[in-house]
Amino acid sequence: MVKKQKKKSKNDADELRRQAEQRLLVKTAGEQPDLSDVEKKRLVHELQVHQVELEMQNEELNRTQRELESIVTARTAELIETNQHLTQEIEERKKTEATLKDALAEIKQLTEQLQIENVGLKKIISSGDNFSEIIGQSPAISYVFFRIDQVAPQHATVLLLGETGSGKGMVARAIHRRSARKDRPMITVNCTALPANLIESELFGREKGAFTGAHARQIGRFELANGGTIFLDEIGEMPLGLQVKLLRVIQDSEFERLGSSRTIKVNVRIIAASNRNLEEEIKAGRFRQDLFYRLSVVPLVVPPLREHIDDVPDLVGGFLRHFRETVPDSAIEGVEPAALEALMTHDWPGNVRELANVVERAVLL
Repeated sequence: MVKKQKKKSKNDADELRRQAEQRLLVKTAGEQPDLSDVEKKRLVHELQVHQVELEMQNEELNRTQRELESIVTARTAELIETNQHLTQEIEERKKTEATLKDALAEIKQLTEQLQIENVGLKKIISSGDNFSEIIGQSPAISYVFFRIDQVAPQHATVLLLGETGSGKGMVARAIHRRSARKDRPMITVNCTALPANLIESELFGREKGAFTGAHARQIGRFELANGGTIFLDEIGEMPLGLQVKLLRVIQDSEFERLGSSRTIKVNVRIIAASNRNLEEEIKAGRFRQDLFYRLSVVPLVVPPLREHIDDVPDLVGGFLRHFRETVPDSAIEGVEPAALEALMTHDWPGNVRELANVVERAVLL
């Protein structure tokens, strides 16, 4: 716009100059070849007036141009500032959306974790955790108590060794209850009770369609135990191929569900148990030596009942109190001395579990 006005002013000045020159030519041509001094002065004066007018117009145009440039500069600054505010708002909105997405993901994870823990607690309740504490006062059991108090506050892997029915599961639960993880679930896995082709999906979970028959996603036992403890009972029965994957979980605290490439991180304390001589199993090629060393950071031997037979009276009394609660109409109030003596002279190849079964049968029948 400013350029157009300048061009127009210049054209006007040229036109005025052209008209003045023509008038001079007319006056100097033909009938009046000579102009008087007065006429010359008048023409010069007109030219000067037009020149002044042109200069004033030019000054006005320059002032207008400066005002327009100032307005454009101010408006440009406003637009830049507005654009910056909009960019900042967009960034803040993106951050807010990202925060909301993270919050939703966290809520989903916590909801899933609550569902997982609910399933785990139901499994614990249904597993028949009959006795809350280990019963006994003999030196052998007192040493077990001492070892439990030693290892419970730590996070190290524990390997429980002992005969079937000697109470390894009770020791594992006692370690968990005295640890910092006591408010989190303890998940028990019996490696002998799970088919070899399903034990991996039971431990690490699976995605829908991971294999034939996998119609839904399944959460593995390690995820159920996240933040708590997992008890791998009869670890000596675990297939060799799965021992490699378990070794990775112990070393890196991570695994993948079957049918998924997403790595899952867990914080789980592992307590393993076996009634086998694992060193003999290593020699026979049925158990990995590196896994044995990882599991046996803290080995603890649970003695058979025949090695703490003096605890039989206390064990029988504890079992009676428990089973009388489950059978309110039971007529049994105690044990005769002769019966107690017979119980204390028995060899108990099934250990504490066999004794508990005998007492339960007596209460029922």
